[in-house]
Amino acid sequence: MDIYLPIAEVSVNWPTLVILGAVVGFVSGLFGIGGGFLMAPILVFLGIPPTVAVASQASHVVASSTSGVIRYSGQGAVDFRMGAVMAGGGALGALLGVELFRYLRLLGQADLVVALSYLVFLGAIGSLMLYESLSEILRRRRGLPAPRKDRRRPMWLYGLPLRMRFPKSGLYISAIPPFGLGVFAGVLSAIMGVGGGFILVPAMLYVLRMKAGAVVGTSLFQIIITTAITTILQAGRNQTVDIVLSTILLLGGVVGAQIGARFAGRFRAEELRAALGLIVLLVGMQMGLELFVRPADIFMIAPGIAD
Repeated sequence: MDIYLPIAEVSVNWPTLVILGAVVGFVSGLFGIGGGFLMAPILVFLGIPPTVAVASQASHVVASSTSGVIRYSGQGAVDFRMGAVMAGGGALGALLGVELFRYLRLLGQADLVVALSYLVFLGAIGSLMLYESLSEILRRRRGLPAPRKDRRRPMWLYGLPLRMRFPKSGLYISAIPPFGLGVFAGVLSAIMGVGGGFILVPAMLYVLRMKAGAVVGTSLFQIIITTAITTILQAGRNQTVDIVLSTILLLGGVVGAQIGARFAGRFRAEELRAALGLIVLLVGMQMGLELFVRPADIFMIAPGIAD
């Protein structure tokens, strides 16, 4: 039951891709992230070229995030104003990231940069999330009192110009920090094929100090716009979006995200963060391991080059 992917120039088992889309969509809805950090490495393991995997799975991120936002908006847990400001930065970041991605492809270094990005960002973020959440779980099981947390927001958030009110998030701060976070997420979306939720969610909680109930839905809303723009730019500038691969992944992603969002409320926040941190760390380590393991075929003929 294989199907040929015209841009990737490989044949894959399409039911496997549908199941993969559903599983990653479930993770997306459960944790409030795009899921791209998990999808792209798995596609690479299945034999999809990294440049095609990064660009093609972005549409899956859009679909699963949209499904999740529909669920969270029904619960009143999406700050659309905050999401719009971050998405504005995401659009700028996507434009910059796609041009950088194109330059790296011309140099022949795109695959290396993708692998290094996963190793550095996912390794660091996963380790921090896992440490923080496991510390909280151990403290709770030992019956120790919760440490006092400084809920004061950094003064620089108020010292910057262009302050805006974000009622749903309980904030009255400068629009520059969330816009900057959006730019960073846009660049990551283009280079790594991710929505940036694994970085945005902690940043929205611990830097912007948003209300926890609005973080997940707002993150997904921003991811929709940023990754949609990234997909269009990647298709136009780099011709690396495989529409067949994208469509198959969408079939399972939408359903999986709805189920994940429904299960999200059944777990403690620290348990979700621990699980997410472990997943992020393992994916980053696996992608980084490919840089140091001797390949099965040292010399390969690139697609499209005659023997």
